[in-house]
Amino acid sequence: MRLATWNVNSVKAREPRLLAWLDDKKPDVVCLQEVKSTTEQFPTEQVGELGYTVATHVDGRWNGVALLSRVGLDDVVRGFAGEPGFPDPETRAISATCGGVRVWSIYVPNGRTPEDPHYQYKLTWLAALRDAVAADLAGHADLAVCGDFNVAPTDADVWDPAVFVGSTHVTAPERSALTALLDTGLRDVVPTPMKGPFPFTYWDYRAGNFHQNKGMRIDLVYATPSLAGRVTGAVVDREARKGKGPSDHAPIIVDF
Repeated sequence: MRLATWNVNSVKAREPRLLAWLDDKKPDVVCLQEVKSTTEQFPTEQVGELGYTVATHVDGRWNGVALLSRVGLDDVVRGFAGEPGFPDPETRAISATCGGVRVWSIYVPNGRTPEDPHYQYKLTWLAALRDAVAADLAGHADLAVCGDFNVAPTDADVWDPAVFVGSTHVTAPERSALTALLDTGLRDVVPTPMKGPFPFTYWDYRAGNFHQNKGMRIDLVYATPSLAGRVTGAVVDREARKGKGPSDHAPIIVDF
C-alpha cells in the first residue's frame, strides 16, 4: 500500500497539480487537508477517473479534509466524538477503513499565538483527538493518523529554533500533546528528505524560504507498530512544492 498525506491549501487552486500528481505517484490512499471547498466544488469526478473513491468533510471557504482511496473506503466517520469547536466544531478530521487500514486525515488548528484563544482551542482539540484515536485503536491493529499537525515535534524539525521563540507550533504544551498522542501506541514515521538533512514539509511563501530550505516538519504520519513495522519507504515529495502555484506544503509518501 502507498499512503500519502498533503495539505493542498485549496483543492480548487491546486486541482491540475493534484490530478497530475495522483497520476504520477499513484498512491493507494491519500489524506488531504485544507481543501477549502464545498462538496460540490471538490473534483470528485476527475479524481474518480483516476480510480479513486472520495470522502470529504468540508464546509466551503476554510479548513476541510478529504480521503481518496483506490483500495476501499468503508466506515467513514466525519469529525470525532468529543471534538471541540471554535465555537462550533469545524471540518478538521475524517477517518475511514481503506484496504484493511484505519486512516485518519486531520488538520489541527493553527493556534495563531500563545496568547490567542485559538491556542487553547488547539490544545483542547489535540487532547480530544488523543481520546478519539485511543478509542479507535481498540478495534484496529493497523491505523495511521496523517495530516497537518501544525506542531513541529522537536527543535530539529524547524530550520532555526531561535526564530520561533514565543511562537506557536513549537511550545512545550503543543509538543506534549503530540507525545500524549504517541503514547496511545503510535509511532512517528519520519520520512527521508529529498534535500538537506531535515525532512521539512512546510515552507512559508515568503521569498526565498523554500529555496533556502527554511522549513518546518509539521505534516506527520503516526502509525501503529504493526503498520510502522512494515514501512518499506517514506519520503517528503519536495518536487511537488516546486513550480508555479504550489501549496506551501509538500506531500509525504509512505510505502508499506
